[in-house]
Amino acid sequence: MSLKVEDVMIKNIVTIGAKTSVKKAVELMNKHEIGCVIVVNKKKPVGIVTERDMLNRVLLQRKDPSKTRVSSIMSKPLMVGKPQTELREAVTLMVERRIKKLPVVENTHLLGLLTLTDIVRSSAYFEHIISSFCSRCPWKEA
Repeated sequence: MSLKVEDVMIKNIVTIGAKTSVKKAVELMNKHEIGCVIVVNKKKPVGIVTERDMLNRVLLQRKDPSKTRVSSIMSKPLMVGKPQTELREAVTLMVERRIKKLPVVENTHLLGLLTLTDIVRSSAYFEHIISSFCSRCPWKEA
């Protein structure tokens, strides 16, 4: 049995419209204690805004957060995963692309978000890893 993205992803995703100000996005992220928001256009995910995006594209460039729209700072095109993708494959993609958050999409519908933090916190993931190691043990009982 291999673990799938849908087994670990979070399903309560905070989204915002592309015309939303960075200030509103920051307030929303702070309220929900999250590190990113998914930018949607007519419910279709089109980008992601992370804390790093805000630091590099707003703070360091001295832009006014109340006048700057998230569409101008979001990371795009959006790199996404599918719910049935094996977790190992998704982690490999995230490491190769140097991303920590992977929106999970099926037929342009946002289903969830996979983050490296959630993977680490997932007891199912650790149980899977432990059972995988134990299955290879030479002293395993028959």
